Amino acid sequence: MTTFRSGFTLWQMVQTARELTEDARVRERVDAVLDIMGGLGGTYGKGRPLVNALEDVAQESILQGDFALAQRFQRFAAYAGGELFLDILEHYYDDEARQRGEVYMRKMAALGADRAVAALDVLCRDKPDASAADARDLFRGIAKSIDHLGLGDGEGGIRLSTKETRRLQEFGHMEVVLRNLPRPASAEAARMMSDVLADVDAGMLAQLLELRTRQVGLAALRAAVEEPDSSESTLHARLKNQEWIFGGAYVAELARRQYTPDTILDIPLLRGDGSLHVVELKRANIKDLVIRRSGHLMLGAPAHRAVSQAQNYLRAMDENRPSILAEHGVDTRRASATVVIGHARYVTGDVTSQEIAETLRTYNTHQARIEVITYETLLDSASRMLAMSSARLDADPIPEEKPAA
Repeated sequence: MTTFRSGFTLWQMVQTARELTEDARVRERVDAVLDIMGGLGGTYGKGRPLVNALEDVAQESILQGDFALAQRFQRFAAYAGGELFLDILEHYYDDEARQRGEVYMRKMAALGADRAVAALDVLCRDKPDASAADARDLFRGIAKSIDHLGLGDGEGGIRLSTKETRRLQEFGHMEVVLRNLPRPASAEAARMMSDVLADVDAGMLAQLLELRTRQVGLAALRAAVEEPDSSESTLHARLKNQEWIFGGAYVAELARRQYTPDTILDIPLLRGDGSLHVVELKRANIKDLVIRRSGHLMLGAPAHRAVSQAQNYLRAMDENRPSILAEHGVDTRRASATVVIGHARYVTGDVTSQEIAETLRTYNTHQARIEVITYETLLDSASRMLAMSSARLDADPIPEEKPAA
């Protein structure tokens, strides 16, 4: 069950965000949000209509090319839909709250360092000739014992407020992020890295961070595909806001997934010309993706059902094109679709990966608006794109330093 959220802080953030755009259509969507939220007091419009209205602002911002504002309202919608805590929004869009959080984290880091010193003092007291290896073993033991600690619910147990519990969740998120960052192997390497970062080009750093983000996202998708029990919703979550995986023809993933009453799209993508492209996701574990009949290979029933579903979506988009264009600004006339289904590792019947690819290639040559691909093809294509991006970054010449005047 969805836990909808809203409140004064969100209302303030929406008010502030309205001043960040001069586009009349975007402001019109923002005003619709404020109408739903009403004035001070009350429930501030908490519920599905508020989430939809916030997503409409995000989508209109994407159509106008304001991706920063779109991301802001996507986060607003995630909070209103119960997917984000308010603390996360404040971290992004409330300077004072972010500063308070930074002070809190600095205090926590100082506390941790102090406790580390205390642990080393005990080690040195009990073992005066302790070495660096002994210290490492000590902290490894402490780290392993953390998993066995609990808050407790009886007398003497520690009780945390909801806010402190959220802080722990944030720290858990930070740990995941930091764990994925490259670490220097020594103090000397750390010093060298610090020297390099002091003069690093901001644009190059942004490209490196984006590349790293894509690598992590692709690895998460690959892990989900390789898990036989992964559901469609799990795969969808790994592909959310990763439109780059589908190629450079797409500008962004649209915020709104429903354009007609009976049609909810998995991943709606926006092409550079403003038209719609639909991605329909199915499970990776499909045993009869390709079957052999009378010596010939052909698509199995699951693929045909998925294609029929995509055809129905496109027909609905065609029939409702005028209203969708007027209400949402998306051109659905002659929209196209991609069906992502199956992986060679799960197909039975002694069919090779190459034979699956050839069967799909033959099938797709007879399709005008719908293409069927496997997760294997999607992952391989995205991996090649990342490899090319990484090679370009490696090949960029380092600018020569000009002699001092």
